[in-house]
Amino acid sequence: MIQALSTWLVGHFSMVLRGLAFIFANHFNIVGMGKVFSKDLGVHCNLVIFLGLSIAYNEEAILSDYSLTAEPGKIIGMHGAGGSGKSTLLKLFMRFWDVREGKISVCGDAVNQIPTARLRDTESFVTQETHLFHDSIAANIAIAKRGASREEIMEAAKKASVHDFIMSLPEGYDTEVGELGETLSGGERQRIGIARAFLHDAPFLLLDEPTSNLDALNEGIILKSIQKACKKRTVILVSHRKSTMNLADIVYEMDKERIS
Repeated sequence: MIQALSTWLVGHFSMVLRGLAFIFANHFNIVGMGKVFSKDLGVHCNLVIFLGLSIAYNEEAILSDYSLTAEPGKIIGMHGAGGSGKSTLLKLFMRFWDVREGKISVCGDAVNQIPTARLRDTESFVTQETHLFHDSIAANIAIAKRGASREEIMEAAKKASVHDFIMSLPEGYDTEVGELGETLSGGERQRIGIARAFLHDAPFLLLDEPTSNLDALNEGIILKSIQKACKKRTVILVSHRKSTMNLADIVYEMDKERIS
């Protein structure tokens, strides 16, 4: 009985210590895989490095031993045909999948060693398809930032060149997306997705074909907003459009199994 009690006390004490360690870590730092990460991750250090990546789909090589450095305050353009691995790089950075060969690091820390919640805080990701919820337009934009004010939502919408469209609706920002049905065009949905990214205001802005459904006028307005935004963040811009690539400081041409 004494031995059983001793075992229980040791186990209970160990659980208490782990709990205290977790509380301490979340109060002062973010802890992942035994390593401490500063809460300033991505705020004062916007450097991401892709090193020696190899990507394959169904055993068909897409990229082999690929390396790239994205520096703070720069817009990095990734241009190439479909299937060249452009979008996959962003998804690997978001850690939708783990890297099998090579490494992706943020300020020296491998992304698979950074807690997912903290990694998401540092990234704004605009996908090719924008998913909307059965709620108001304001709420659909506001999911990018908890407690966002109406003014912040409207400012983000202006940067995404969707404010005027929203204000033309009878209920404005309070219009229910479900009530619009299929009347929202692909371009309008895409601009709402871009507004989310501006509202999230993360150190890394990842854009996957952000202007693919837009006309030249709206594309120009959004690209100008992106250019202003890059002054305090790192932007990785994926597109097949040459006009979009004109915004980039550095353009990498991606082709099957290579990058130039």
